[in-house]
Amino acid sequence: MGAQADPGGGRGFPPTRASLVRAAASGEADVRRQAFGALAEGYWSAVYKHLRRKWRADRPEAEDLTQAFFARAFEKRFFDRFDPARGRFRTFLRSCLDGFVSNERQSATRLKRGGGAPVLSLDVEGAERELARDPANALDGFEAWFHREWVRALFTRAVAAVERRCRERGRPEAFTVFRRYDLEPDEGERPTYEAIARELGLPVTQVTNHLAAMRREFRREVLDALQAMTASEEEFRAEARDLLGIAPR
Repeated sequence: MGAQADPGGGRGFPPTRASLVRAAASGEADVRRQAFGALAEGYWSAVYKHLRRKWRADRPEAEDLTQAFFARAFEKRFFDRFDPARGRFRTFLRSCLDGFVSNERQSATRLKRGGGAPVLSLDVEGAERELARDPANALDGFEAWFHREWVRALFTRAVAAVERRCRERGRPEAFTVFRRYDLEPDEGERPTYEAIARELGLPVTQVTNHLAAMRREFRREVLDALQAMTASEEEFRAEARDLLGIAPR
């Protein structure tokens, strides 16, 4: 793993593999705002669904509280208080969220959005479709469920990044192999390499090469996202072991 660049340096935005958690506590306003916005983009879906499930918020209230939570966290620098020695950032964020909602409900107020906080673009319809496809399991604790939704969002963003890169490189067939073999078979039988080769008019060896390359790209995207969304090397390695079963070098 390469050395991390200083997020407070002259480039204005933390590069890939720099921790967004640390950069969001930067003393430089532009670095902090952009890092915080990127961090919020990675967590908003899990936050919105947590509000819908645990706090029984309806759609308008959940959307409003999602925006309000990140605006308040930015204004009051909630995340500056995170200590990686005491747990994982996602657990800390969920605890901040629950405290925020409890206070909001008790005071029956709504936070004005301002203070320079990024306003998030929320795909609420997409989040609602995912909620409808995944009804709450009474055996799941809210912490486990929040983690699962965070992972779902992280993997979705990683897949989208791999697909975008394939299009930009003029290699759409490589992503199609990955999609057909690894992403689509959830509810059906996994196609064979030979079937995919016939479907796409490729040699079987090319199918296996594409699949290996796309898996490497996907793993790299997930590791980059984990590095950005964790605050310490120990937390990053623990999350990588949990999600991918590997110890990053």
